[in-house]
Amino acid sequence: MRQFTGVDKLIHSFDQALRSLVPGATAAHRENPANIEETQLAVSEARHVAGLMRVNHSGEVCAQALYHGQALTAKLPNVRREMEQAAIEEQDHLAWCEDRLKELDSHTSLLNPVWYGLSFGMGALAGIAGDKYSLGFVAETERQVSLHLEDHIRQLPEQDDRSRKILVQMNEDELHHRDTALNAGGVDLPTPVRIAMTGISKLMTKTSYYI
Repeated sequence: MRQFTGVDKLIHSFDQALRSLVPGATAAHRENPANIEETQLAVSEARHVAGLMRVNHSGEVCAQALYHGQALTAKLPNVRREMEQAAIEEQDHLAWCEDRLKELDSHTSLLNPVWYGLSFGMGALAGIAGDKYSLGFVAETERQVSLHLEDHIRQLPEQDDRSRKILVQMNEDELHHRDTALNAGGVDLPTPVRIAMTGISKLMTKTSYYI
């Protein structure tokens, strides 16, 4: 098996970033769960749903970057493979959110490159800190993402079953990734780290809704 050089890994990381950030570059591996007929939304409802889906898309960009950064610095091969597999599964979420934004005649966040860069750096640092902390970081990230998704599901208009099906499936996947990380040896993160993650998450949520 070929051994990848530092340059190879750099090129691979750049390719992953482009696939996460360029609209239309990521294809889903699973069928979009929103396989039901569209229902009419009022203009204000469609605008609100688009804002929610834009936030969720940005959250998935962050998840991609997190996994990519951790896979780059993870020490154990099995942990690296888990990070890479989780990133592949999260690609479905990216594609589904982007499809829904197109249906709503809206767009992904212009700030996604910023969120990707920050999350990639945090993931790489978590990997350097050690695999148990890296996995703990994944578990905490997925826990917070799940809380956002549950809140957004409650905010959806009653008739918007297309968006609801996407978010429900995403939440199931996030909880599965959280449990997988904990079962693989992830540990609880220090309270200051969790507070900092929550602060960054709130900043991303408030800005990506509009931009």
